[in-house]
Amino acid sequence: MSDPPIASSLVPQADPRAGYRAHQAEIDAALARMLDGGRYILGPEVEAFEQEFAAYIGTRHGIGAASGTEALVLALKALDLGPDDYVATVSHTAVATVAAVELAGAKPLLIDIDPATYTIDPAKLEAALAKAPGRVAAVIPVHLYGLGADMNAIGALAQKHGFRIIEDCAQSHGAFLDGRRLGGIGDLAAFSFYPTKNLGGIGDGGAVLTNDAALAARLKELREYGWRRRYISDRTGMNSRLDEMQAAILRVKLRHLDGDNGRRQAIAGIYDYGLRWCDGIGLPARRPGGTHVFHQYVLRCRDRDGLQAALKARGVGTNIHYPVPVHLQPAYQDRVALGPGGLPESERAAREVLSLPMFPELGEDKAARVVAALKAIS
Repeated sequence: MSDPPIASSLVPQADPRAGYRAHQAEIDAALARMLDGGRYILGPEVEAFEQEFAAYIGTRHGIGAASGTEALVLALKALDLGPDDYVATVSHTAVATVAAVELAGAKPLLIDIDPATYTIDPAKLEAALAKAPGRVAAVIPVHLYGLGADMNAIGALAQKHGFRIIEDCAQSHGAFLDGRRLGGIGDLAAFSFYPTKNLGGIGDGGAVLTNDAALAARLKELREYGWRRRYISDRTGMNSRLDEMQAAILRVKLRHLDGDNGRRQAIAGIYDYGLRWCDGIGLPARRPGGTHVFHQYVLRCRDRDGLQAALKARGVGTNIHYPVPVHLQPAYQDRVALGPGGLPESERAAREVLSLPMFPELGEDKAARVVAALKAIS
């Protein structure tokens, strides 16, 4: 049978413009208010968003940052890590997670993932702690694709071994685990507001959340040159400030986050039902006691590259999150990766994962079209 013709209208894998258009009147009004106010850096919009977002997640303090990567850097710097300290995290993640560890002056210790959830495997973490080449001062569990890591097991290990926990929540805005929102469980949590995130701005932005007042005060100093008093640096800091424009936009979108996540979950339900018997495809797992907010809807595929090409020919956009684990990337190949035989599950995931179209405005009709395309191929 000949290949089908390339479709004239693509079903995009993501569409950040749709998020703006869905709330355009509110966003435009918020921007007009911000512009008219005349404060464009660390003004009332940032202060209000920090309070509103912290209250939404369930923490006492929120500190805006210029990006999700810098939010991680600030969180790590707030712990006063030394150059010989290790930070354990996963290799199956956006490289930003590992880059932040090194930007903060510490050393990454890369751990394999649980193959069902793609998040850090607590058993492999515990084994790595026993043979780490130095002190593991912190662990960054990455809540990936919208599903939380096993925070109960990681918390038990933290009590036993004395490390701090920084949640990487770049893909988990609004998700729950055992009645608590992700980002309110560890010592610190870093969020990204990149435009395609569940809570996304129109540009870069990030935030660090914590319940620790001393850490919050330190973070506020670190994000602005180490200032306690203006122009006087009491510690070495950096310039990482969430701007007023992004804060104004995020305040609008935060009000709609739960509804948007509900639409993501409804799209995931269409995929789950329609693809449950497709040959050669594994569907996303769920975690008992947790909610999945589907930043991405990720399949496992025996022939990932072939499936991606066939979907493209039928007008369905896809993406790969992530095609090369960090420990195999040219810039990071000499970093310490601990696990029996290396990180085989991370490497297998990189060969097999495929992200389907997923954003709140996708709609049931386009989700059904994606299902029909997959059924025709498999």
